[in-house]
Order: sequence, then C-alpha cells, then structure tokens
Amino acid sequence: MELVEETIPKEGKKMGERIVVDKAYLYQEDKPLTVCKTSLFYTGDGFAAYDCHGDIIFRVDSYGPDTRDNDEIVLMDATGKCLLTVKRKRPTLHQRWEGFLGERSEGQKPIFSVRRSSIIGRCTMEVEVYDGTGEEYIIDGDFSQRSCLIYDTEKRTVAEIKRKVDASTNVMLGRDVFTLEIKPGFDGAFAMGLVVVLDQINGDDPVEIGDEQVHPFVED
Repeated sequence: MELVEETIPKEGKKMGERIVVDKAYLYQEDKPLTVCKTSLFYTGDGFAAYDCHGDIIFRVDSYGPDTRDNDEIVLMDATGKCLLTVKRKRPTLHQRWEGFLGERSEGQKPIFSVRRSSIIGRCTMEVEVYDGTGEEYIIDGDFSQRSCLIYDTEKRTVAEIKRKVDASTNVMLGRDVFTLEIKPGFDGAFAMGLVVVLDQINGDDPVEIGDEQVHPFVED
C-alpha cells in the first residue's frame, strides 16, 4: 500500500519579545489602546493613551507650537515618569528623529532613529534600533488619516494605527481619537514613541468640521 505523506500547513514564524524602551509594556496578546489628542488647538499637541478599562497607560503633555522650536518631546507613563525622549536631529533632509531612553541628557546616545525614506512626496518611514541587533522596522501608510502599519524586516506586523469605531453605535470617530494596536511581544512604549514621531513628521490635515472630541470609554 502506498503511503501518502500528510502535509501540515506551516504557521508563520512568531515574533519573539522585542524590548526597546521598557519590558513592562510587553503584552502576551493583542493590546489595543485608545489614543486621544489632549487638545485641538495646535497640530502636534499632547496625547493620552488608555487601555480597554479606561486606565491611562501613556501620556504626552500638550506641547503646543512653541515646543516645535525645541524639537524635543517626552513620553511618560501614567504617574509622570519619563520613559522616552524623542528629539529631531538637525540638520537633516529626511526629517530624522532620534529616541533616547528616559529623560535625555547631553552626550547620551540614542536607542533608535526614525526617518523618511524619501525627501519628497508620501513615503514610508524607516526605523532603526541601535542595540547591536541591526533590527529595523518600516512604517507604511498615512498617519494624517490614522492608517498605518508598522512591520519588521520579515513583513510581520508589530503594531497598527487605525481609526477608532464606537462599538456601541458603530460610528467612526474623528481623527483626534484613534486606536494603536500593539501585537504580542512588541514594546508598547516604543510603539507609542513612534506615534509621537509620526505626529511631528506628518502632522495633521485641518480638523474636519463635525469631528467630535470624545473621552475614552470602557470597551466590552
């Protein structure tokens, strides 16, 4: 009797744990965060990120127009502890930003950088991590429309930015409230730091008439 070899589908290679900023923000399953602009007055104002229970996870205090002259922004946890500082590198044609662990000090070396892949038109963003592993990520999409994928060199999605839909009404919310979904094993603080950089590089289109500023709510 002829033996028939059974073909078992191969699962995609799973991503291992990837700590860039803080291991406390590694999750075992998909972690959706509701990210809210804390003000509508200026492009690039602060953010607050909440989990599905309505608890604040990250915050970026409102920095307004004057802070753009400093080109340095701090990501904090719920208690106000500085997790990450992102700073624009000048001069640069590709709008390069660098990330520093904690509160940046003079002479401190960056732990990652983000840059546009092209100096003209809409393009992807290239992320390089400086920890000796040569780890790189690509950010593809349009942040101004809250539609971006962050994936690694093996094309595995590690985080996603997307429009927020109110589960109770099935209505899409304005662009000042959106979802950051962090995949298992990816550093959530790193992902939120990338959101801050994207906001600075891409900014926003003018706020649409009828866009509604809402407060985070508890999801089922």
